[in-house]
Amino acid sequence: MAEKTEQIDYIWQGVDKAKNKTKGEIAAISEIVAKAELRRQGFRVTNIKKKPKPFFTARTKPITAADIAIFARQLATMLAAGLPLVQAIDIVGKGHENPSMQTLLMGIKADIEGGDTLASSLKRHPVYFDELFCNLVEAGEHAGVLDTLLDKVATYKEKSESMKKKIKKALTYPIAVVAVAVIVTAILLLFVVPVFEDLFKSFGADLPAFTRMVINMSAWLQEWWYIVLGILVGAYYVFDFFKKRSKPFNHFLDRMLLQIPVVGLIINKSAIARFSRTLSTMSAAGVPLVEALQSVAGACGNIIYAEAVLKMREDVSNGQRLQFAMGQVGMWPHMVQQMVAIGEESGSMDAMLSKVADFYEEEVDNLVDNLSSLMEPIIMVILGILVGGLIVAMYLPIFKLGAAVG
Repeated sequence: MAEKTEQIDYIWQGVDKAKNKTKGEIAAISEIVAKAELRRQGFRVTNIKKKPKPFFTARTKPITAADIAIFARQLATMLAAGLPLVQAIDIVGKGHENPSMQTLLMGIKADIEGGDTLASSLKRHPVYFDELFCNLVEAGEHAGVLDTLLDKVATYKEKSESMKKKIKKALTYPIAVVAVAVIVTAILLLFVVPVFEDLFKSFGADLPAFTRMVINMSAWLQEWWYIVLGILVGAYYVFDFFKKRSKPFNHFLDRMLLQIPVVGLIINKSAIARFSRTLSTMSAAGVPLVEALQSVAGACGNIIYAEAVLKMREDVSNGQRLQFAMGQVGMWPHMVQQMVAIGEESGSMDAMLSKVADFYEEEVDNLVDNLSSLMEPIIMVILGILVGGLIVAMYLPIFKLGAAVG
């Protein structure tokens, strides 16, 4: 199936309807398809060949979640305007700035032209279109309201990406500053402190304890820097290996993240917001609750919450109401349980959960802003200890010498 989605660039020559010579480029999954498309456009092909690849090729730009959200929004808008599905995908694909996304959408278009449904074509690309996306598209196709459900998918993706960006923004700044501080400290220890050490030896005087400690630290780092670097690089790859392959490690990591002050609170409220937004979207689409909870579990973004949702799904499938199932796992605030209960009683589960999602998304926004404000003084303290401490250590002997001379 993978070969079917690959687009190949062809260079062709031929004549148009007026018998004028013409040439151009076309992307298709095979030479036969390319010729057929050109004939459909009124050209008679006399020569066609694959476009040679440039000697230096640019690195392929990966497809991001933001690309998928934009695709859903554009496709929903075009379908609502009355455009046929194949034409809408063609317009979105050819107009996309990301070549990888263009290839993906042209492959989906070819699948649909071959008789597949949009949902079945999307399911062939689980890396980009998750179970929630595919289920909602399938429900929209069956009910004849594909544009409406694509609009809901787009809204869900946009809100989810907005929340991720805010959390990443709050965490990226302090991490970047601390990383720069560590690098500057290492440079000072490796290259600057040895210069001062030679200067201090020429004095012949006893050095303060703090200065001797820094000089010893510098000497140790100069001798063993490659081991320190190897440990750091090895730790990164070991972490990445277990993060991708070990469920127990991810379980431990997610549980620890929930216990970190402020950060844990953000992750908790973010998981509740995702749960509420996802279940609201699927409920509005008419997806059965038991089936919806399966997709919701994967959208929570935390294994602890995902396991709680799967336990709730099991209880609901055995006949329990969702409110009672939520109470038994003990992960959901009382307000969320009461809103779900009201939704179950009134038949407006999607509206109630949407309000819960709005509330917790706003809570996450406020917490992220507070975290940014909180991190600034902490960063200043870290910078002062690392960089300022080294500078003070190097100048203490100079101050001591100046006092002795005076």
